[in-house]
Parts: sequence; structure tokens; C-alpha cells
Amino acid sequence: MSAPAPSPLAVVEAPYVERQEEVLTDAALAFLAALHRRFTPRRDELLALRATRRAEIARTGRLDFLAETASVRADTDWRVAGAPAALQDRRVEITGPADDRKMTVNALNSGARVWLADFEDASAPAWRNVVAGQLNLIDAYERRIDFTSPEGRTYALGPADELATVVMRPRGWHLDERHLTVDGRPVPGALTDFGLYFFHNARRLLDLGRGPYFYLPKTESHLEARLWNDVFVFAQEYVGVDRGTVRATVLIETITAAYEMEEILYELREHASGLNAGRWDYLFSLVKNFRDGGEKFVLPDRNAVTMTAPFMRAYTELLVRTCHKRGAHAIGGMAAFIPSRRDPEVNAVALEKVRADKNREAADGFDGSWVAHPDLVPVARACFDAVLGDRPHQKDRLREDVVVTADQLIAVDSLRARPTAAGLRNAVQVGIRYIEAWLRGVGAVAIFHLMEDAATAEISRSQIWQWVNAGVVLDTGEKVTEALVRRIAAEELAAAGGDAAGDGNAAAGGNAAGAWQQAHDLLLEVALSEDYADFLTLPAYELLD
Repeated sequence: MSAPAPSPLAVVEAPYVERQEEVLTDAALAFLAALHRRFTPRRDELLALRATRRAEIARTGRLDFLAETASVRADTDWRVAGAPAALQDRRVEITGPADDRKMTVNALNSGARVWLADFEDASAPAWRNVVAGQLNLIDAYERRIDFTSPEGRTYALGPADELATVVMRPRGWHLDERHLTVDGRPVPGALTDFGLYFFHNARRLLDLGRGPYFYLPKTESHLEARLWNDVFVFAQEYVGVDRGTVRATVLIETITAAYEMEEILYELREHASGLNAGRWDYLFSLVKNFRDGGEKFVLPDRNAVTMTAPFMRAYTELLVRTCHKRGAHAIGGMAAFIPSRRDPEVNAVALEKVRADKNREAADGFDGSWVAHPDLVPVARACFDAVLGDRPHQKDRLREDVVVTADQLIAVDSLRARPTAAGLRNAVQVGIRYIEAWLRGVGAVAIFHLMEDAATAEISRSQIWQWVNAGVVLDTGEKVTEALVRRIAAEELAAAGGDAAGDGNAAAGGNAAGAWQQAHDLLLEVALSEDYADFLTLPAYELLD
């Protein structure tokens, strides 16, 4: 690789983060500038296409498989690239932000086969988190992340062959990194996170017998997958590693992507590793895209929409069939329950729910699944061990019995459950508590024994918006109105500010300094405004350091 030219990239209005110069080297910034200039214009065009497609959904009230890509789906010959050794067995994957050193060590030592090192929904994109996440991963690969906590507890990495394989998740295409600009324009967060990680670690990972592996979030079309593939090709050539070194797993967490699974794998086929059923963002996307579709598309309480719902079964079974047809891994969804080491009854309920969920996924043909807590790793592993045995995956199960129609994927009215007063209050509670933590830079938050991230907060505020605009009548006979939501929000603001560090929000510490009023106001803004904000993190980011 030739010496980089001086970078036109500027670091603006960013508080200094210790050791940031190790990440923001001239060579790394030159690489980010090259990515930005080559690919951001296409990113902008694709974001505009999202808006066009959403307008069409609002007009027609439906989606369908694409006629123009029927030949890709009909071609039975193509397959994705074979999985590298480090990604052959993915039966349990743990998720969590990379910006915390303790969590980095614990995730790598968790016994999971893969750690999703998150720069997206489980990490608030405060500048300190963006830089710290990159430093933690570099330090982990260099085995210099061992440390002793202020309480005197030592954290150290285990043997190299027992550590989880890292699959890094950058931010989605919609978010910018306002602290890095080229020619006066912010660099997309996706290119920032991907670029810094890839530049610093691609060769380092290959030397360790692994590689630069990625989860791609919020993808809405095969054209967005094509953009990622072009980014990978350019990046590999830029740093001088073999084409095909990158492996990417795409989260199918938008309703539009569900209609383009095969096309997404096709566009990424030389770099693709699999698809993941990102269930929480999927529900958010469903509500967002059909929010004005009337009663037919009104979702009940979030926790009443289980993976056994007909339209969710259609989505997951189609995902397994698609992956195995093309030689890719099918990775199941998040187990968000948080075990309690203090309450045996809560713990027993959580473990049983996780066990049932993972048993269903393994039986359906998934090759692995996600958990949010180290205590759930052995639970999920036992479920997949029972089905897989010594096999690394079950891609030989082609699920040719599965036939899914376009209408089945959006058959929300197949659910019998209806919105409830308790569900509305829970949406407000989760929204306020999560946003407050996010504004303090905490992206993964335990609330009511569930690990919440930006995706679940998005569901909460989107359902409030939908229920108000659809004039939903709750089980109590009350109609969901703006006034009702404001009353509940005021009650929950008072309750949260006084007692949110208890079971309601185990991660909330420091309530007196918390941004409770800001969180309350922002929730109401994104839940009640006439113009629906595409992502709550966009206005929230303006309030973040």
C-alpha cells in the first residue's frame, strides 16, 4: 500500500478521548476520506430511495417480491462464499457494546462462539464510545486489555482458542458521525465505524487466524447490500488483503429487506456469511412502514407479539429456507431476558422463556442464535447442541417445505391480541428510561428484566404514534389520545426520576444527574409529532456529546 496523501478529513467539536491518536492516525483518516468521497453520494441516493419506497407503501398498503430480480431468485446455481473456519460454528452468539472494557473481556470469555461487538443499537454514539470501542478491540487483539476494576477485581482474557470470534456491527446508513467531516460534510457513521476497524485490524486479524467480519444493520434493499459489497472490494484493495477476506452477516430487520433476502445474499455473495432474524427492529420497521395503514396493521403490545405469531413465523421460516438454499448461516433472534441472581423466581421464568425460544429456533433449522447475557450462553448452547450434536451447523436442512407468500409477511391482523393500557404504559416507561440512559451514553439498558436497546425504544415510541393516530381503544375502554399519553408520561417522569435505579432500570445509576426531562420531552416529540421521525436516534444525537 502506498503512503497516504494528507487527509482532508477534520475532527470537529469533539472532546478529547484518551489515546484517540492511536485510532485517528493520518493513514486511517485518509482511508476514511477515501471511503467518504467514493461512497457517501451513493449512500445519499439510497436514503432518498427509502423515502420513495415508503411513500409507495403508504399509497398501496402492501409489499411484494421484486419482479425485476425474479431471475436471481429462480437461478438455483449460485451460492455464497464458503464460511471461514472461525465462522463455521455459530451456535451461540452474545451481543453487547464494544465501548466498555469489562464487557469486552466478559463477552470474549463468555463461551459463546461469536461476540457481536456493537457500535450500533447497543451503543450510544457519543464520541467517547466511538473511540473507546475501537481501542478496546485493538487492545483485545493485542492481548493488552486485562485490567483491575476500582473494586479490585481482575479481568483477563482466557486462552486464545477459547475466545469468541468477533463480528463487528457498525452504525446504519442513516446516521452520520458529526465529529468527522470531509469537505465540510460529516462522514456516515457506517463508514466511520467500518473504516477505522477494518483499517486497523484487517491484517492483525488475519495474523490471528481470523478475519474482518461484520454484521450489517438496518439494510432495506439489495441495492444497499450492493453498496456494502463495493465498500468491501475497495477496502480490501486499499489495504492490500485478498478480495473475499471480509465476511458479512446481514440483519434482516426491516420489512422491506424481508422481500429481498435472496437478492441481498446475491449482491454480497463473495463476502456473505449469513442472515440474522433481527426481530425487534423488524417489528419497528413494520410499524414504521405501515403506520398509517389503519386497523389492519395495528400491532398489539410489544410483548404480545411472539415469534409464534403467523407473520413472524413466515419471516423466520423464509429466512432459514433462503439461507440454506444459498449455503449461508441462518442466525436466530435476540433473547433479551436478563437472568436475576437475586430473585430465583424471576430467574426461572427468564431461563424457561429463553429455553423455549432457542429450542424452537434450533428445531426450525437455525444454525445459531443471540443472547444478551453470559448466563444465557449455556442455556442457548444446550438447545442447539441437542439438535446439532457435533455438526457445526445444519445448512443441509433446506426447508423446501416452506412456502411464504407476500401477504403472509404482513398479515398483522392474524393476531388476536389487542393493545392494552398496561402495554401503553410500558411503552412510555421503556421509552423514557431508555432515552435517558442513551443521552448519558449508555446504549444497552436493563429495564424490567429485559435488555433494551435502541430497537426496542423505537418499537415503543412507534407504537404510541400508531395507536394515537389509529384511534386505538384499549382494554380499559380508554381511547389512546395525545392527552392520555402526556398524562402517563408525566406520571412516569415523576416515578423514573425518583426510583429508576431500582428494578425498573438496573443500569440507570446517578439519577440526580440524569437527563430525565430531556428524555421525557424527546419521547413525546418522536411519539406525538404529526411528522413521524424515521429514527428517534436522529434528534437524540443532537443532544449527545
